[in-house]
Amino acid sequence: MASQRTPASSGAKAAADGEVVDLERYVPAFLTWIANKLARGASQQYLSAFDVGIETWRCLVTLAIEPSVSAQQVSRQVGMDKASVSRCFKSMQAGGLITLELSPEDGRLRIARLTKKGRALHDQIMGIAMERERAFLAVLSEAERETLIGLLRRLHDNLPSVETATERYVARHHPAIAKRRAAHREEDGDE
Repeated sequence: MASQRTPASSGAKAAADGEVVDLERYVPAFLTWIANKLARGASQQYLSAFDVGIETWRCLVTLAIEPSVSAQQVSRQVGMDKASVSRCFKSMQAGGLITLELSPEDGRLRIARLTKKGRALHDQIMGIAMERERAFLAVLSEAERETLIGLLRRLHDNLPSVETATERYVARHHPAIAKRRAAHREEDGDE
């Protein structure tokens, strides 16, 4: 039996026991698979060539663009857990890739800056990263690449709406969960 697809449910299909995710059309799955496989492949390459993993590369990229950043800024920018960024910064500092200093504006905040060694490593890895991107996008025309980048930017910008819609859905369909989450936020002082 063919499932009927609407824009709101294109990632679902009918099954004997009800609806299931249609993995041939579920966009979050494709994005996750692509991101995971790209990250795993990149990490293997960077580890074998330069003895650093994908987290270090992500921090290097951010620091090459923004010369002085905190772990919190990197966390927001690339979506890594702040604790992971802090651990990465400590490792990078130990390896001579960055310096860490207290922020003059906020003495509790540590600011990272690339060293010459860190910049040199960034520049070496960048060649591999750009070649991986070129090979990944080789199946698309120039116009398709531009369209893809525009669509990805729009999807990225729409992520806050996804979280809002999810909260509304949970509140409507799972009120006990919504109540528990609200209590946790109050305990944590987030409201």
